[in-house]
Amino acid sequence: MLKKKVGIMGGTFDPIHIGHLILAQAAYEQLGLDKVLFIPAGKPPHKRDRKGATDDQRIDMVRLAIEDDPRFDLSLIEMESEDYSYTYKTIEKLTGAHPDEDYYFIIGQDSLETFHSWVKPEEIVKHAHIAAADRPDCDQSKMEKLLEENRQLLKGDFIGISCPDIQISSHELRDVIAKGCGFRYFVTDKVYDYIVRNGIYL
Repeated sequence: MLKKKVGIMGGTFDPIHIGHLILAQAAYEQLGLDKVLFIPAGKPPHKRDRKGATDDQRIDMVRLAIEDDPRFDLSLIEMESEDYSYTYKTIEKLTGAHPDEDYYFIIGQDSLETFHSWVKPEEIVKHAHIAAADRPDCDQSKMEKLLEENRQLLKGDFIGISCPDIQISSHELRDVIAKGCGFRYFVTDKVYDYIVRNGIYL
């Protein structure tokens, strides 16, 4: 039986912004995916003192951002766990629950550069392909070198994809909102209305 090709977009999504959606779209199109799962992190171990939106608000914003796009789905697999959110654990759970799905873990080039230092990266590549998006200002030969180094080191499938570089992060966006600056075009209409209506990050 032919397995479904499923992309994984993980992150705190605090808040989810157009950069996340553009990356998911690029992966969907270039890898021929059947769908992309957005998985908000429950308890990210590297952000234990995180301040921002509540878990429920982060879930609401992701749901609002993707609900009109049939290519995207929301998964609460990490939110439903009491443990810290480790990527290898999440992907092991997904593959165990859905053996008919083939997973593609979507990351940016900055994450690819540090991927070898993540917790149990060798377990991640056992269960998923790694799809890394390059930066438009990056020398393509450097990207290919990074991919090949990870292939050799971790014996996994590392794939390069191209994506427009949106120069904004969730951290920077929170700062913009806190300063009272305009952020209208960094998020979808529904997410913008939700943030304003609930006074998040102000």
